[in-house]
Amino acid sequence: PCIFSISVFPDSFYFCVTSSLYFLVFFLVLSLVLSEWFAYPSVFSLILELFIKNCKGAEKAGQFLDNLHINLLKFAFSIRAYSPTIQMFQQIAADEPPPDGCDAFVVIHRKHTCKINELKKLLKKATSRPRPYLFKGDHIFPTDKENLPVTILYAEIGTRGFSKFHKVLSEKARNGEILYVLRHYIQKPESQKMYLSGYGVELAIKSTEYKALDDTQVKTVTNTTVEDEMETNEVQGFLFQKLKERYSDLKDNLTAFQKYLIESNKEMTPLKVWELQDLSFQAASQIMSTPVYDAIKLMKDISQNFPIKARYVKVCCFDYRKMMNGLHNLGINKEDVSKFLKLNSRVLDHTYALDIRHSSWINDLENDDLYVTWPASCQELLKPVFPGTIPSIRRNFHNLVLFIDPAQEYTLDFIKLAELFYYHKIPLRIGFVFIVNTDDEVDGADDAGVALWRAFNYIAEERDVSQAFISIVQMYQKVKNDKILTVDNVKSVLLNLFPDANIWDILGIHSKYDNDRKEGASFYEMTGLGPLPQALYNGELFKLEQLNSEELETNVLHRMMDATINLQREVFMGTLNDRTNVIDFLMEKNNVVPRVNPLVLHTKWQYLNLISTSGKIILPYTFYKFTLWIIADFDKPSGRKLLLNALKFMKTSVHSRLGVIYNPTSKINEENTAISRGVLAAFLTQKNSFLRNFLRKLAKEETATAIYSGEKIKTFLTEVIGDLPVNIFRTHQLFCQDVLKLRPGEIGIVSNGKVSRKSSCSPFSWAYDRGVSNLFLSQHTCCSTCFMSDLVMKVDALLSSLPKRASRHDITFLRENHSIITINPEENDMFFDVIAIVDPLTREAQKMTQLLIVLGKIINMKIKLFMNCRGKLSEAPLKSFYRFVLEPELVLVANGITGPVATFLDIPEAPLLTLNMITPEGWLVETVHSNCDLDNIHLKDVERTVTAEYELEYLLLEGHCFDTVTEQPPRGLQFTLGTKNTPVVVDTIVMASLGYFQLKANPGAWILKLRQGKSEDIYQIVGHEGTDSQPDLGDVIVVISSFKSKILEVQVQKKPDKIKEDILTDKEEKKKGMWDSIKSFTRRLHKEKDKKEADVLNIFSVASGHLYERFLRIMMLSVLRNTKTPVKFWFLKNYLSPTFKEVIPHMAEEYGFQYELVQYRWPSWLHQQTEKQRIIWGYKILFLDVLFPLAVDKIIFVDADQIVRHDLKELRDFDLGGAPYGYTPFCDSRTEMDGYRFWKKGYWASHLLKRKYHISALYVVDLKKFRRIAAGDRLRGQYQALSQDPNSLSNLDQDLPNNMIYQVAIKSLPQDWLWCETWCDDDSKQRAKTIDLCNNPKTKEPKLKAAARIVPEWVEYDTEIRQLLDHLENKKKNASKSAFYGGV
Repeated sequence: PCIFSISVFPDSFYFCVTSSLYFLVFFLVLSLVLSEWFAYPSVFSLILELFIKNCKGAEKAGQFLDNLHINLLKFAFSIRAYSPTIQMFQQIAADEPPPDGCDAFVVIHRKHTCKINELKKLLKKATSRPRPYLFKGDHIFPTDKENLPVTILYAEIGTRGFSKFHKVLSEKARNGEILYVLRHYIQKPESQKMYLSGYGVELAIKSTEYKALDDTQVKTVTNTTVEDEMETNEVQGFLFQKLKERYSDLKDNLTAFQKYLIESNKEMTPLKVWELQDLSFQAASQIMSTPVYDAIKLMKDISQNFPIKARYVKVCCFDYRKMMNGLHNLGINKEDVSKFLKLNSRVLDHTYALDIRHSSWINDLENDDLYVTWPASCQELLKPVFPGTIPSIRRNFHNLVLFIDPAQEYTLDFIKLAELFYYHKIPLRIGFVFIVNTDDEVDGADDAGVALWRAFNYIAEERDVSQAFISIVQMYQKVKNDKILTVDNVKSVLLNLFPDANIWDILGIHSKYDNDRKEGASFYEMTGLGPLPQALYNGELFKLEQLNSEELETNVLHRMMDATINLQREVFMGTLNDRTNVIDFLMEKNNVVPRVNPLVLHTKWQYLNLISTSGKIILPYTFYKFTLWIIADFDKPSGRKLLLNALKFMKTSVHSRLGVIYNPTSKINEENTAISRGVLAAFLTQKNSFLRNFLRKLAKEETATAIYSGEKIKTFLTEVIGDLPVNIFRTHQLFCQDVLKLRPGEIGIVSNGKVSRKSSCSPFSWAYDRGVSNLFLSQHTCCSTCFMSDLVMKVDALLSSLPKRASRHDITFLRENHSIITINPEENDMFFDVIAIVDPLTREAQKMTQLLIVLGKIINMKIKLFMNCRGKLSEAPLKSFYRFVLEPELVLVANGITGPVATFLDIPEAPLLTLNMITPEGWLVETVHSNCDLDNIHLKDVERTVTAEYELEYLLLEGHCFDTVTEQPPRGLQFTLGTKNTPVVVDTIVMASLGYFQLKANPGAWILKLRQGKSEDIYQIVGHEGTDSQPDLGDVIVVISSFKSKILEVQVQKKPDKIKEDILTDKEEKKKGMWDSIKSFTRRLHKEKDKKEADVLNIFSVASGHLYERFLRIMMLSVLRNTKTPVKFWFLKNYLSPTFKEVIPHMAEEYGFQYELVQYRWPSWLHQQTEKQRIIWGYKILFLDVLFPLAVDKIIFVDADQIVRHDLKELRDFDLGGAPYGYTPFCDSRTEMDGYRFWKKGYWASHLLKRKYHISALYVVDLKKFRRIAAGDRLRGQYQALSQDPNSLSNLDQDLPNNMIYQVAIKSLPQDWLWCETWCDDDSKQRAKTIDLCNNPKTKEPKLKAAARIVPEWVEYDTEIRQLLDHLENKKKNASKSAFYGGV
């Protein structure tokens, strides 16, 4: 009776275990292999062919993967890593749709066929039809050509249909006729569901203060005996199964002893306060005292079963395994691997920065009087501020440099932006780089730029720099329509400011205020920046599209907020303090360079895999940190120029070495390779200065002219004996084509394995920058063998090829004797260094222990487990049993694949338990089967194994939406998600909070659109990020191909002719006057009739557990018995049982009502509740603005345990007096309960000030008003602030609206609308329109008993519902019998 198991599997997408497993093996191996060997296109086709010929794909994986990768492959199987991707292809195929009767088919530019002989016909005019959209996950057969007809094969690998098509299509792809794309497709997928992992299951102990069990639950025959249960268990260290095998004669005694231990284990005697104080330390001590290899298992047992263990107590990424494998193959000792892993090698392109210390600053936060009242300590960065706020601190943390060219129009926008930041006292230091005419003959009388520069210097000298800036602002305020500054504008401001000054002494040819005029232009030229406009934030560049006047302000503020986070980290780590010069600190980072180059900033890099390029390491005489290969045809002028520039660069870079690769432009022969052969011969025979001198001479154009005019190469290189054979260049040519992907004669550079195609022979400044960014190699020490040029090149190529990763640091502990467990790795193999820091009695420990156990079975690792205990505990740190479902590999059985489940054994029978699923962000799961009330599990009353099955119903698509004009969320905007064949599958509403929205989806390719109607009429989508389509593409395509939540950012703006319209306001409503808003009995009869036909009473309710679902059905019946208006019930789906969801359609048919199940995932940015009851309370109040469609004007919430005695239509039509919602106040008439009225004293008495405290059992919401005043946003904001305190919002659903009564008004409903025996006297009961079965804190009377006593009709309703349920059950049994005998 104490066994509990839970399993989770997807609902809406299935995984074909037999056939799709084959494709999944291929998919996973391909992903793993290509991550290592992507530089070699033939690998794709090689693997594909091998998998086609060999049906045992999993076994073939060993040909491509080592043991580590095999383990990762098994783990990927276990977590179903690529199953969503496979299902994505299946959904895309279904949307084509597939031709009838085809197990494989081809789509060529919207034309379908499943016949090979029709391919030629469809290819003829393919390019005249629209080109299909290709997704990031598509498998594309390698080809060098672009703009080929796209041929998409939908097929299942391993089938005959696939093989026939693949043979033809792959041949055409090799011949450059088509772009061949493969997508997975099964004609008839099996319905067998797969089990998932990666989630947590919690059995929380419920309070039994009020009995909440449904007495209609029936005990059933057990299907698991205690004996069976005990046979499989280890109890308190005893392996009873083995003991019984060895001592069979003592089996009965051992069974009795085992049973005794199990029962004693289940005791849950409450601990005294003094026993709780050091419980965390006692748990750590017990874990430390056990053998190291059992320590993690013991911590798992203690943390996951803490409620019964308390009495006896006295983090993987494929990129890292690639890196570690590579370092291991390069011969790096395992002791030194961790040092290489800590190198922060990858500097993303946009994070390169220029040194800005020599700019002309117009303000200085550290010294100007304007900022004297601001705090100056760096510690101020660590103080909490409102989200989105940049702290005002008297330090130059944020620096903006604007390049000012008065001769260009953009300068006016830059000056306005600087003025905006300056006058609003944004904590930003602003600097100018003046780019003006550098001709000494030009003076300020003729050139506005020169005049501006001289005037700026003059005013700065006479007054100060701030006044000089203000004067520049005034000059630009006088600029007319052409936006170009003139000399007259400068003169006008100077004369107003200095009426007695001689203007021509300042601006004229003999001006003494012309110092350093050329410095700005020189700095601009030296930086290598592209065309103006240009701006730098802390030296970092902006993209061109970010520099327009509308975007720059926003981008600067975003950069400041991002930088603040990094600065906070630096202050916290102690690297930035009050003694630090901030500017020097920023400018001395590794990413600061003297010059940038577009080749560095705007190139999609290719990285060479150099790990296996040589069987041994070459030891050069000199250590070089930087290896440069230049690729060119040196018999062409461009190639020789590139060689000359490389030689110039070598003069200034003593840590560099140079190599050459010949890439011929045309067919190779002796006549057109003379210089290239000379270059290569020199590399093979010469060294050092002789080599440099010869190459420099050979690269000159006069030398080339002489050679091709008849003089022989021997004149210039007499040491070379004989000419090099031409065939040697064939190797170079193949390397350029197959590995570097260069066209014949194309110029390229390889810098430590980083490949760049150069469009010109510009100087090698970019290479210098690259060298600076990799000086980390000289800043770390490791074994002497690491200081080798080839090794540095290969290691740098390996580290640079990986995506940007989090910084890694050495973690050292002062003492390790009493709080650290060290588990050593297996010998003679590379290992991962894992440090885990955890309090053993926390939810994190419950998860981490299973994760570490699984990780230890996948990789070889050294673990240091640090016990970070808390002291002086005042309450039990854990109040639930917990299981984290994660396995290292699949388990194969005879009937297929079994999945991971959560199993709870040895659970005590006495406490009342409730089940909670703790799933990854973005999962929406529902219960599909259970043989018990999962909200009230009392094992004492259950005679069978409790089982439950959940389905992953949807994957969440989340996003944030903003109006680009107002920079505010477009409240009430609606999005739809669908496919090209089904445009609307789901829809949603944008919140006011952060512009947040969420949509329910499944793996596949989806189209996001504005909903037809007001949203589409008023707004248009103008930009999006995080999607899978290009910004200029008409449709916004979103691909869901993993179990991870996807987050979008959507920008919209109103259409030009809809600027003044509002989604949440009706045009008719704007025109209404006072008299129109009063209901008149003189309306025409046919209008009344139309209204009645459209009239629906919307009732919202929530329930969890069989008892409250029983109450809910009775409440529904009471509503229907007392109204003639059509009713639509809205239920929160998240916590409904499978039984209720199965019955509700039959009730709707029987009683003639509508219903809808609404579902919403608690947003990750909103403070999470952990108790199920508090989560349900939150759903009652926090998401009212987004749970229901905009068409629903009013909604009435009715508690499940309420009985309605009056027509709720009257409540819906009640005048709320402008308030967004109406609640009933608590009764005051039952005076004997005064001592329990908490709202009459303390905080509530002072907060309400004689206002009523309202009960949340019944309320009506005007959703139009609610949304219009952003009431949901206000409630969520207050909740976010108050919920951080665990002692706040005890009754969340009613404390929150009562607390917000001054911000979101409550209309007090007449007292008759809610009667509750606990608070209302008996005399008022006869007037009650609804009766609520409130808990009575005085008597603690069970609700079932109170319902039958207080409400006579409740028993009648209950009997009627029970008869309906019995009828449905009998009908179901009869249908099952008929199906069985029909089958027989």
